[in-house]
Amino acid sequence: MEAEFQSRYSSSGAWARLFAGGDGYEGTTLMRDTADPSRYVVIDLWRDAASFGAFKQAHEAEYAILDKDCEALTESEVHLGTFEDLR
Repeated sequence: MEAEFQSRYSSSGAWARLFAGGDGYEGTTLMRDTADPSRYVVIDLWRDAASFGAFKQAHEAEYAILDKDCEALTESEVHLGTFEDLR
C-alpha cells in the first residue's frame, strides 16, 4: 500500500488538493526515512496556525471523510508539533 500512501500524501495528492482550497495553504512535502523506508514524515505548510484552523473548521466534513478513507494506509500517526518559520 506504499504506492497508494505516497500518492495520497504527496505534494499533488488528495490531501494537498483538499488543502489547496484553503486560504494560507503553502504546500505539502512528503519525506521518507532513509533508514526505515516504511516510515514517512508529511509536512503541510500553512501561512499561520489560524489559516489552518479556519480551513479545518470550514472543511470539517471533507477532512473527516478523507481522513477516514486514508486510515488503512497508516500503522500509526503522530503529530510532531506545530512549527513556525523563522525566516
